[in-house]
Amino acid sequence: MALEDTLRQITGADRVFDSPEVLEAYSRDNSFAPRIRPRCIVKPISTREVQQIVGLANDTGTPLVPVSSGPFHSRGDTVPSIGGAVIVDLNSMNRIIRIDSKNKVALVEPGVTFGRLAEALKKEGLAPYTPLAPNSSKSVLTSYLEREPITIPRDHWETQDPLICTEVVYGSGDLFRTGSAAGPGTMEEQWEVGRAMVRGMGPAQTDFAKLTQAAQGTMGILTWASVKVRRLPAIHKTYLVGSEDLSALIRLVYRVLWKRIGNHVMLLNSHNLASLLSPADEEIRSIRARLPAWVFVFSIEGTGLLPEERVAWMDGAFVEEARKYGLEPGSAIAGLESDKVVETLTSPSGPPYWKVRYRGGCHDIFFLTTLDKAPQFIDLLRKVARSLKYPAVDVGIYLQPTIQGTNCHCEFNLPYNPQNSEEVERVKAIDRQAVRLVVNMGGFFSRPYGAWASVAFGRDPASVVGLRKVKTIFDPNGVMNPGKLCF
Repeated sequence: MALEDTLRQITGADRVFDSPEVLEAYSRDNSFAPRIRPRCIVKPISTREVQQIVGLANDTGTPLVPVSSGPFHSRGDTVPSIGGAVIVDLNSMNRIIRIDSKNKVALVEPGVTFGRLAEALKKEGLAPYTPLAPNSSKSVLTSYLEREPITIPRDHWETQDPLICTEVVYGSGDLFRTGSAAGPGTMEEQWEVGRAMVRGMGPAQTDFAKLTQAAQGTMGILTWASVKVRRLPAIHKTYLVGSEDLSALIRLVYRVLWKRIGNHVMLLNSHNLASLLSPADEEIRSIRARLPAWVFVFSIEGTGLLPEERVAWMDGAFVEEARKYGLEPGSAIAGLESDKVVETLTSPSGPPYWKVRYRGGCHDIFFLTTLDKAPQFIDLLRKVARSLKYPAVDVGIYLQPTIQGTNCHCEFNLPYNPQNSEEVERVKAIDRQAVRLVVNMGGFFSRPYGAWASVAFGRDPASVVGLRKVKTIFDPNGVMNPGKLCF
């Protein structure tokens, strides 16, 4: 029996797709990954079906590529690296299984988007932790699995946050639950006695959830996870602090994080902020020209007891700290109201996705460093761009403190016209040069996509040996997204 026919027996004929048009759509994304057509696409709707698909893959030696988010994909991890692969599209597994208001936890399947989760949580007085303006079809679990930074660093305690417990079908076909979800008892039995899936470590003292984080689907397929959520603020206040001097803003960010003032904290250059706020390239140029070079976006949220008093003292403390560095916080900048800006930056992006509004395509380079070292990397990237005749003014820059501000997500966005081969090759050349230079300067590619993997893992052969041993335990036949990372 053909593989496609067996898959139809597992999921039903209406959830297996192999038409040329569908295969072509899944053979590429918005990255520079080579186009490779999958064999077919299957859309399971239950954990049992996922287990059966993984079991079939092991029996037949079929590569599987898990996908949860809808378009827009831009990192190459959802494109097969070898022929004959089956795309396991989890978009139809989109239940919000449970919301626990008391413990601020939600259980969600991989097809749940930030928009859907936010709508459901709002009814309970809660809100999700979001990355910067995620695409409207972005999977919550994919975002957290890939460690996309959230915009509230004071609530970010470790790299795993906001992900907690998971249910995963490993490449071996074994079903496993991590953290406090491991038991004892069924999920329903645990809920009945008040357990809330709020502890990520376990079973025992091993943090199994971290095996699947930043793994690009090479270890297994998550079928649900518990995630941290937060209280909706009763009141809030937002500020925009503009400056031509990035160093002054960095010093201010360090102070507010050290004093645990505020909630949303992020730094954007004028190009990225303009791109987030406008859908048209001409208007982006206009807004960009009016903005200062850098904008510090800062918000204070009043929750719990005495929310007004909480906002008042944080407000006073923030303004006082800002003025120490010659900065003047405001409720608007260049005609842009701070409340509207923060709402836009913390909500799913409207169409078109904000990164491609300027030229139609965009390539990202991102890594971890510390905030005080970010200016060195900015100078480096701009130098590389100028050497290849890429306009430095078009480089978008996003600096997001993470884990209480102890490190920083440093991201460069390079817009280009995908129909212009010269622009495409120029951006590819920037990527090749910049990534190696960034690594040599100490930038850490904790999420190495595509060609970055050889650069990142090439500096630590011992880790490669260890990871490959782990891979043989959890995916002994190598069916999970082969060709990604160091596998």
